[in-house]
Amino acid sequence: MSAADRPATLRFEHNGFRVVIPGGHVFCAVTAQAIPLEELRYWSVTRQEAYASCEVATERLCGQKPHPQQDPEA
Repeated sequence: MSAADRPATLRFEHNGFRVVIPGGHVFCAVTAQAIPLEELRYWSVTRQEAYASCEVATERLCGQKPHPQQDPEA
């Protein structure tokens, strides 16, 4: 398995991101969709999360969508 086939670990910053562990993609924190690094445009520095689209990021940051690993019933 090449590095491009594995998920990357990133450090999200205000003007970009740094690759901590090389890989070809990250997963959206809301949809769990794989996002190729060259297509990654939306993330939260505070939450250190990646988002698949501006709509998904807006929903998450406005509190409309919980993290998929959080139980909204809890």
